[in-house]
Formats: sequence, C-alpha cells, structure tokens
Amino acid sequence: MNRTVPRATSEEIQLYRSTLYSLLRSSSEIKIRTLEEVHAGMNSLMHPGARESVPDVSAFIYSTMRLPDCMPDVQTVILGQNADVFRRHGIPNVENWQPVSARARRRKCFFDQQDTLACYIASRSDIEDVVPALTAFQMEWNKIHLLLSQWPRSVDLSTVLEQPEALSRLSQVIRIPMDDLERLRSVWQNRFIPILKQIQQKGLSISVRLLGGSLTQYMKATHEWFENIKNAVPGLLERPVYFISSNTHSLTNVLTGFALQHVTELERYIHESGDVDLQSEWERIQQGQARANRENFLYYLLKKYQTTVEGAESQNQQIQDENAKGILRIPPEHTFDIEAQVIDLHKIPFETLDPRLVTGESITFLKDSDALILNIDYPLGLAIYNIISTVSVHTNLAGIYVMGKSASLNAAIGDIILPTVCQDEHSHNTYLVKNCFCAGDVSPYLTFGTVLDNQKAVSVLGTFLQNAHIMDVFFSEGFADIEMEFGNVCSALYEATRPKRYPMDEIVNLQDSEIDFGVLHYVSDTPLSKGRNLGAGTLSYFGMDSTYAATIAILRRIFDQEKRRLAA
Repeated sequence: MNRTVPRATSEEIQLYRSTLYSLLRSSSEIKIRTLEEVHAGMNSLMHPGARESVPDVSAFIYSTMRLPDCMPDVQTVILGQNADVFRRHGIPNVENWQPVSARARRRKCFFDQQDTLACYIASRSDIEDVVPALTAFQMEWNKIHLLLSQWPRSVDLSTVLEQPEALSRLSQVIRIPMDDLERLRSVWQNRFIPILKQIQQKGLSISVRLLGGSLTQYMKATHEWFENIKNAVPGLLERPVYFISSNTHSLTNVLTGFALQHVTELERYIHESGDVDLQSEWERIQQGQARANRENFLYYLLKKYQTTVEGAESQNQQIQDENAKGILRIPPEHTFDIEAQVIDLHKIPFETLDPRLVTGESITFLKDSDALILNIDYPLGLAIYNIISTVSVHTNLAGIYVMGKSASLNAAIGDIILPTVCQDEHSHNTYLVKNCFCAGDVSPYLTFGTVLDNQKAVSVLGTFLQNAHIMDVFFSEGFADIEMEFGNVCSALYEATRPKRYPMDEIVNLQDSEIDFGVLHYVSDTPLSKGRNLGAGTLSYFGMDSTYAATIAILRRIFDQEKRRLAA
C-alpha cells in the first residue's frame, strides 16, 4: 500500500545513531565520552537533564538498574554475539569470568574481576540499549564526582547515615533532593556508602568495543540458540507449535499449580518472615476482604520464598514437578540470555491447573493433542525478529502470542493494551493486524487495571532513543502504546506468510494472516513523567495482576485453537 501515515523523525536521534555506528566500526575501543555530546543533543525523554550540572537521578537510576553492579570497577565493555566470536577475537575463556547481571535487563555478562566487562548481544537493539545506558551512567556519575569534591575531607562519608544533619548536608552538596537520595539508597541498599566513596574517589572513563556486528553473525547466534532447543526436544520440527514470548514463570505457574499445592509451606514462610504486609494481605485474602487474586498472591509469594535460603530447595522441586507435567526448561548455552520452555499439551494435568483455566467446558480434548508450546523469555528489540524468523523456518507455527511490558502516553501503570496498529521505527512500516484478543478475553481476570483494545502502538528503536518531538508526533496520531518489539514481530509474521521480505515505509495489512496472532502489553512505564517511575524498578506485587490476566488469556486462546484444530 502507499503510505499516508506520517513518520516521526528526529535529526538529533539520527545523528546519534550515525555517530555511534561510525565509531563502532573501529577495530579498537572507543571512549564513551566521545558520545556524550550527541547523547545530550538527543534531548532524550529518559535523560532530560543530560546537559545540566545538577545530577539527573532518574536517568542515573534507570541506567544503574540496566547495568551490572560491577560497573564502578569497569573501564572497558566488550560486546559480542557468542563465545565463538569472543574466542576468534583473542578472548578464549570469557565464560570462565565471573557471571554478572543487571537487575532490570536480561543479558549474559561476564566480569574479569579487574576492569573488563563482556556482554553477549542478540541484535543491534542491544547496542542501542547498552551504549546509551553506559553514557548516561558515566555522565551522571561524573557529575556527582565533581560535586563531591566540595565535600570536606575531614568528614567521613560513612557518617551520613548516622547523623540526619549529615545526610541533609550531603543532599545539598551533591544537589540531589532528599527524596531522590532516598531512591538511590533503596537501589544501592547496603552498598550506598561504598558506592558514594567510589564516586568521591574517581571519575569514570569507560570504553566500549564491538566484536563482529554483522547481520550474519546475529543470525548465526540465533541459529545456535535454536539448535540447542531442537536438540533438547526430539520431534519439535514435526509437531504444531504455538509460539509465545512472555516470561519464564507465569505459564508454568498456572499450568502446574505448584504454588497452589504448597500453600502450607508458603503460609509457614509468611509467618516466619516477619513481613507484616505479607501477613496482612494473606489474612485479608483468606477472609475475602482483599480485591487481590488468591492464586496471583501465592505465585508472588513462591517467587519471594525461593530467593531465601529456606526456599532454595523449592526451586529444584518445582523443576522436577514441571518435568513430570510435560514442561521442559532449556537454558541458553554460549549465546545470548533467552531461556526457552517447551510445553507438551497432552501431558498437562487437568487436576492441578489454575482454576481460571478450567472454567466452563472440559479441556480433556488436550489429551489427544500433539501440539507444543514454545515459550521464550521476552527478548529485546530486533532479537525477536531473528528468533521468530528462525522458528518459523524450522517449525509448523500454529500461533504467535506476545506478552510484554510497554510504556503508555495515556494509560495507567498496570493497565493492559491490545493494539491493532503498529508504527515500526525499524522498517518505517505501519502494520495493520487482527489482534486475536479483545477486552472481553482479558477483563474477567484483571482486578486492578483496565483493558484497552483497538489501540495504536509504536515500536521505538530504544528506550533512550526518543524525545519530546517524537512523542508529540506519536501522540497527535493516536499512537500511545510504546515498546520495542511489536513491529519486529510483525515483520517476521509478514515473512512467515508472504513470499518475500518485509517491505519498507509502507502501510502493510496483516489482518488476513493464516497464523493466529495476538499481542498484549501491560503498562509498566509512563514516559511523560520524564522517567521517575522508570527508575523506580519493577511493577512488583501489583504487576502480577496484569501479568497473570494476560497469561490466562493466552492459554485459553491456545486451548480454543487446539480444540478447533483437533475437531477439523
């Protein structure tokens, strides 16, 4: 189709990307400080205070949460697709380094425990995520470092937590309001003082190096990732496959009912933990006084319990339970960090399912099913295009379902958005899709939020690569759902159902796709607040509500599709 929908463009962001990739073509390391000017020039909504001398705490926290905790000691960051790429560039034993991870990004990283961090990347979206985060982190660290030079050497920073007036004085010296300082304390926790001392002692000068950034190498890494799954699941290529991109806990929780079978153990944990909030919430749920769903609370509780010493064995028990019920977890090997799960539908035990899955008519017909669910841990940006393209080549895809976080310009945190239009900033296409989900499929399972269907989404290049100009264009055209993957899924769906590669800069109608297709986004961020809630961390307990509402909707859709397929 000819294009009539205007495209949002930003010369500043185009300049940033051009500068970034021009520098990364170098065979040597490049200094992050080389990018600081064009980074600030983007006027990113995620880093509005980049040019200010006052620290931008929201940008600092946001980048901190998306980088490993070893960053204060890192001088060089090396990006590559897999272990083989590192080996061919003279780093043969990178996986023997210390494994490290970020709290708000899944990316396989290794630290040499001196000054070098190595990260596996799945696509150029990872580059456009890592490098801006490194830049924001360094810029804000160095602002605080400069301001801390005014802190009197005679006063030990360790005392600021012992004397309220000292903490107030620190707030004034580093020009960070007390509430933002408390946010930093909640992120760094017991590392608050040690990190402040590191910032006081030294500024940062991080370098970055890209190993093998060709499209071919990203595809090789993806094929290596899929080969690992294929080898673990004999018959995968011959059986119908329902592909889901979501997470690694919600599907298994509702399909096995593991937490629901260990209520006594979880109740004991509640009472022994001394957590008054948990105890109070559980009592209110028991008495029918809380709006929260009982099953969701138990799933949340199980996750917390398994992070404790007492609950560590429960993780092994859960994996054994999953295996017995036809669910196989397949961790990635020597490549990017995207775990997969393969679920055999005919092995699902009806007696332990989440009760929301078995309301109404019987689902015993699944005993005759030969279909599999391939669920992957939600990838970033272009990686999902590579993955779906690979999966569609090798398997018989019966459905594609995507559940992920998004930012919204008009909804509230915890709402669920069901888009039918996607403006993709990678291909510059506007995709029109028939989303198999409507509000009525999700609303019965959502307690706190609202379901908004028939919405318009935009797939942006990266969280930092958007500014007020772009947001204004999106919003004026009704594109209020902002994320990074939907457009790439549409591009892969196009190639799975059409005889050619996806086009560029067109309006593309995918409403007649022969593959069942559904997208559910739950709102985790509101960027017009200029990043304050983005830096706050995760949706935590109340995020369970939207996560499990979407999960139940996806599984019920698959069950319905499988019933029709078997009947036919």
